[in-house]
Amino acid sequence: MMPNPEKKYDVIIIGGGPAGLSAGIYTARARLNTLLIEKNAVGGQIINTWQVENYPGLESISGIDLTQTMYRQAISFGVNELYTEVTAVELNGAQKLVSTSEGDFISGAVIIAGGAERQKYGVPGEVEFTGKGVSYCATCDGAFFKNKAVMVAGGGDSAITEALELTKFASVVTVIHRRDALRASKILQEKAFAEPKIKFLWDSVIENITGDTMVKQVGVRNLKNGEKSVLDIPGVFISVGFKPNTGYLKGIIDMDNGGSIITNAKMETSVSGVFAAGDIRSGSIRQLIAAAGDGAVAAISAEKYLIA
Repeated sequence: MMPNPEKKYDVIIIGGGPAGLSAGIYTARARLNTLLIEKNAVGGQIINTWQVENYPGLESISGIDLTQTMYRQAISFGVNELYTEVTAVELNGAQKLVSTSEGDFISGAVIIAGGAERQKYGVPGEVEFTGKGVSYCATCDGAFFKNKAVMVAGGGDSAITEALELTKFASVVTVIHRRDALRASKILQEKAFAEPKIKFLWDSVIENITGDTMVKQVGVRNLKNGEKSVLDIPGVFISVGFKPNTGYLKGIIDMDNGGSIITNAKMETSVSGVFAAGDIRSGSIRQLIAAAGDGAVAAISAEKYLIA
């Protein structure tokens, strides 16, 4: 449904992942005229997960099937959709202006749910095998590697947390890090070094990921001596940081040092009438159910703001 560029909305939601879709379901059911703007495919990062088993009430479902169900719900309640990129915003005052590649839109409240993207490692095979052995979430996909060897790329808190999570399932977890020491907190390092299932490849990087329908091997290179090797590993978990989708908000909304939006428990940001939900929010645990919950809270808070 293509909106009229001159039409005003009660709520504009930026981002069509679980947080944005959940917010849309709630605002539309509250009979608030809602526009949801998504620059890519609806569903967010979870569409890359081929099986979700930790969403309450659903024993097993693919990420894309789950978010498509959310999408159909939102549309059935009357959410308007627009596929374009947000380029700028003017958020002060009662009327908020959201500028996009398709024109300008006005609303009384804005919910920012654009998410945060896992930074890619950037090697051949990573994109091709995403969801087929390459993952960015141990909590989501770790159970699919029971009694198998896996590799975790990274050396920070996120990477070591992922590695520890994977020891519940994998036979061995190899942490590959380009340096000779971890950046993770000391307590996480202590846990990792004490875990017999975890081993380390120091001063090394992944060069490529190969397989047929699924990942089978990982090519690695030692940065100090240049030695190359190929390891038989069917699971690769990339954890080299997150990049919040907040570039267009710099200097407009309060953010933490990592670029994530700071909110209170009501999902209110530093700007009146502007809310944030999901992975884009500072302190998010980056889980599907939490994102959906954030979206509901943001929507209810936006409704209360509009009628105040």
